[in-house]
Amino acid sequence: MTADVAHTATASRVTDRPGDASPFALGLLLRRAHWRAAGVMEEALRPLGIELRHFAVLIVLVDRGPTVQRDLAAATGSDKAGIMRVVDDLERKGLAVRRSVPGDRRVRAVEITPGGVELFDAAHVAAEPLAERLVAELGPGESERLTDLLTRFAHPAGGQA
Repeated sequence: MTADVAHTATASRVTDRPGDASPFALGLLLRRAHWRAAGVMEEALRPLGIELRHFAVLIVLVDRGPTVQRDLAAATGSDKAGIMRVVDDLERKGLAVRRSVPGDRRVRAVEITPGGVELFDAAHVAAEPLAERLVAELGPGESERLTDLLTRFAHPAGGQA
């Protein structure tokens, strides 16, 4: 296979090290940043008895209100079986409930409970000092700038993904 690929001395070699000029560099940096941020947020959630996958569902429920499971799966990047396990966990913990959707007995909407809202708020308090640790290496105003850039990158004008 390597014989079929033209090899030049100037070809960029993809790495995830600072200064990588390959076309994959941005994606690799975003992946590494995600892993770091997710690890820190998992640390904040662990004492509360939930994982980031649970919190992702709570975020959707707080934002959208009662949501059918297929929409939760789409919003969190999960599959049908995965979202069912997460909702099962949240129900066992008293953080969410499934309710019938009027007019369709087969569809169930997931709704956050008062206990889920309480945990959601507690998670934000717990995450604050850890989130500050994530951006400790940035200078004045850089955290806000990073947030602005990532927001525009994740939500481009015109709705392109």
